[in-house]
Parts: sequence; C-alpha cells; structure tokens
Amino acid sequence: MTDTPAKDRLIAALDVPNALAGLQLAGQLGDAVSFYKIGLGMLTGGGLALANELKQDHGKRIFLDMKLFDIGATVEAAVRGLAQFDLDFLTVHGDPHVVRAAREGAGASGLKILAVTVLTSLDRADLDACLIRDGAIPDLVTERAARAFEAGAHGVIASPQEAALIRALPEAAGRLIVTPGVRPAGAALGDQKRVATPASAIRDGADHIVVGRPIWQAADPRAAAQAIQAELAAL
Repeated sequence: MTDTPAKDRLIAALDVPNALAGLQLAGQLGDAVSFYKIGLGMLTGGGLALANELKQDHGKRIFLDMKLFDIGATVEAAVRGLAQFDLDFLTVHGDPHVVRAAREGAGASGLKILAVTVLTSLDRADLDACLIRDGAIPDLVTERAARAFEAGAHGVIASPQEAALIRALPEAAGRLIVTPGVRPAGAALGDQKRVATPASAIRDGADHIVVGRPIWQAADPRAAAQAIQAELAAL
C-alpha cells in the first residue's frame, strides 16, 4: 500500500445532478470528508467548475472520474487539458495504449492516472454480452491491472473483492488501488455487484475507498461519512 493519510482514504462520490447540489453536499459534509469524486454524470452540470472550487477554495483533494477511452492522440490531448486544473486523480480505461497516452498527457503534473480494470457493476454475464473473452473476473481484473501498471498507470480502479489479488502483483508495489463498490454493513447494494465493507477493502490492500449513495442518500450525510471514517480509523 502507499502512504495515504488516514483522512484521505475515504473518497466521497458527488453523484448528484449538478455543481450547486455538489457544493451544498460538500458543505454538509464539512471536515468529515477531505477527498471528493466528480464523475461523468456531472460533467455537463458544472463538474469541472465544482472540482476547481473545491480544490482551490476549500482545499479538498479531487478525483475526476471520466473513464476516458479513445485513440491515443485524443486521450493525450484530453488529459493534457485536464492536467492544467491541478487535480489529483483521473480515470482512464485500462487498455495499455490508453494508459500510455494518458501518462504522456499528464506530463510532469501531479495528476495521477488510474486505470479501470472491470467495472464493479458488471458480472460474467455482462462481460459475455460485451463479447469480452472467457475467464473468471478476478483473473481478468488482475491481468488488466498488471498490463496497466506496465503501461505506466499510477494505480487502478477495481472492486474490493479483487484488491488483495492486485496488491499481491509484483507490479503493484508503490501503486494505488482505489475501490468503488464499497458499502457499509447493512447498506443497499444499488447497481453494484462486487462489493465489500470499508474496513475489509482497506485490509485487502486498497489505498482509497469510494462511497456514494450510502453517504449522500443518508438522512444525515455528515454522520454517515463520520461513521465510515471511524470504521477506517479503528483499523
């Protein structure tokens, strides 16, 4: 694992409709959360402006979850543009040509490129429908992670169920593992199919966990975030 400050292990997903709602939620959470994920769903709702405001005006760390995929030149250009915003993490699909292009685009900036292995909402039946080759998901995830690391990824996105397998890879030394699909005990699964609790994800080798609905759908989002932070602090 990397030397991640304890307070930064929790990344709260601002999966709300627009920047105003995101800023309101961040205000509710206050100092209970230091790291936020802003995804593709908010891009047209002012997501980049929100990322900049939270970073520059509120001192928060920002994970921009764009999951970029295109030809190398286009990915490189997109990442070069995003790197100017002084954000922390950016996701791209874990195909080696995409990862290499993203690293070129990031240049000497502090932007960390995270490669998506297999989306946590997918199971084997979904992969079959997408014509993805045969094989157990944990095997596919670890192979894609190893190839992404070799291509220069600073880290990977993977379900907590594969975190231990990835952490055991020689190529994973000093690299980041970020796990969505994390649900506190008793929380609804939503559209996630490969899940684990916050503490088990960290124990299995994750550096950061991403939690969305269990926080922003809670009656008291700040209390929900504090409970997760307490669970992680007790490790």
